[in-house]
Amino acid sequence: MRLQSTISRLCEHHELPADDYQALLTTDDAESMAFLHNEAQRVTENVFGRNVYIRGLLEISNHCRNNCHYCGIRKGNSNLHRYRLSKSEIIESCMIGYERGFRTFVLQGGEDPAQTTDWLVDVVTTLHSKFPNCAITLSLGEKSYVDYERLRLAGAERYLLRHETYDPIHYAQLHPEEMSRDRRLQCLRSLKSLGYQTGAGMMVGSPYQTVDNLVEDLLFIQQFTPEMIGIGPFIAHHDTPFHNFPNGSPLFTLRLISILRLMHPHALIPATTALATLLSDGHTRGIMAGANVIMPNLTPAGVRNDYALYDHKAGYGAESVEGLDLLRAELSKIDYTIKIGRGDYSPTCLFPSPSPVGKRKCG
Repeated sequence: MRLQSTISRLCEHHELPADDYQALLTTDDAESMAFLHNEAQRVTENVFGRNVYIRGLLEISNHCRNNCHYCGIRKGNSNLHRYRLSKSEIIESCMIGYERGFRTFVLQGGEDPAQTTDWLVDVVTTLHSKFPNCAITLSLGEKSYVDYERLRLAGAERYLLRHETYDPIHYAQLHPEEMSRDRRLQCLRSLKSLGYQTGAGMMVGSPYQTVDNLVEDLLFIQQFTPEMIGIGPFIAHHDTPFHNFPNGSPLFTLRLISILRLMHPHALIPATTALATLLSDGHTRGIMAGANVIMPNLTPAGVRNDYALYDHKAGYGAESVEGLDLLRAELSKIDYTIKIGRGDYSPTCLFPSPSPVGKRKCG
């Protein structure tokens, strides 16, 4: 009962001290975890109804200047077939997505030196002109304040940049020495200051991660208040230094999704591809735990398998633009519906809900 009281306090106040997060992360009390997931789902429905937003994910390049120890597209992986999409391929892929109902496009890629800021500004400007009623999200890594500003002025509205881990020692264990936690956090602050809807997040079960690391991550997200929160289980890639490490727990990932939903009721939280890779019903389990976004893949089929961040990455079926009907069928089994539209972050918390609680404030 004490843990259920803690969960209720998180639901009401949207924050907890470190000791309470520690307790939620270390408990094996199944009844309390069921209560946590139920509260997270209730809060999500209260804000968004039984709706799931879709985003078209377009992986524009698997070239990267970085050598992150966990990532399959790291610079040092000489076994990977490299590609980068042209501007025309990006526009064509977005047009396919637009015709299927997507109104948000997520351009994701490695930190590719050949895709310069000038080039990206041109691409974003063109997309903004061709699809004026769509949101453009970027997930292209660390850039300067000026580069972020130029992309914002070109029409990009959202930016996803996982902080990966708040602890600087753990960050150094996951990344090459030329990368730093402090620079990553500065990039996130720059994005916020420029008016982006900003996404942070971390891998769950990454090598050397401790519960204390995750508590620090939760406290950071609690304070930073990102509009988007992306978390997924670590999955090893065979051509990285971490190839022998075990995958992260998808069930523990679901626990964290629920905690984050109660912390930030209005946040856009995806049921990630990594979750769907490890769980055959990862989409629906994520939604039932408090996620409200799914990102089907728009990347051209000929190179989709080459964007291999980790082994056995799901990219077809309900994870793809071609499988949108399959995704609809999956969600209909739990009485959820795909929401066509931009799906903006909204701080307003008075949405009508089809659940018995009707209209109510989220805390």
